[in-house]
Amino acid sequence: MHYEIQVHPVGPLEMNSILLTGSGPETREAILIDPGDEPEHLIELVESTGCDLVALLATHGHFDHVGAAAAVSDHFGLPLRCHPADLELIERMPGIQTAYGFPSTAVPRCQTDLTDGQTIPCAGDQLLVKHVPGHSPGQIMLLWQNHALVGDCLFAGSIGRTDLPGGDYSQLEKSIRESIYSLPDETIVVCGHGPNTTVGHEKRHNPFVRV
Repeated sequence: MHYEIQVHPVGPLEMNSILLTGSGPETREAILIDPGDEPEHLIELVESTGCDLVALLATHGHFDHVGAAAAVSDHFGLPLRCHPADLELIERMPGIQTAYGFPSTAVPRCQTDLTDGQTIPCAGDQLLVKHVPGHSPGQIMLLWQNHALVGDCLFAGSIGRTDLPGGDYSQLEKSIRESIYSLPDETIVVCGHGPNTTVGHEKRHNPFVRV
């Protein structure tokens, strides 16, 4: 099987939308994670792969990560799958967008099954869901191959904000130490904003949470 991860920054906040593709002799499947903005661009990216989109996932419910979800969901006929603790954030999204000066977008149809330990199949492999709250109550990360797709939990040299409603610094630090820093040092960390990093590099150099 051949697997690929594509990271596509979208929207004014340059949020990293992630497209996973897997292909083999009999199957070509894709998963789109964090459809935050530019729905036409994301739809075109998926269709350009020639793969069947089998899942639409959200690492958490902040609008920069799910703002285009309704349009993408409607196009492919798939619900946005998220953690149940962030459903309220998604349902309140139009008002939150307006309050921050952004155009409002429609609330997507949601499926709240991305709980800790859940697996999502793709092209003969699977993603593992880990609940990593702190940045938001329902923040998750997805483990796939030697990658950790961490949303806004951890960044290269930084960590997610905890001053937004539902944020909790002590909870975020616990999530990073117990769920991310426990992974092998060579694990590639794909962040919700900015460049990739590795678990080992952040353990040694991240000024906010260091081992």
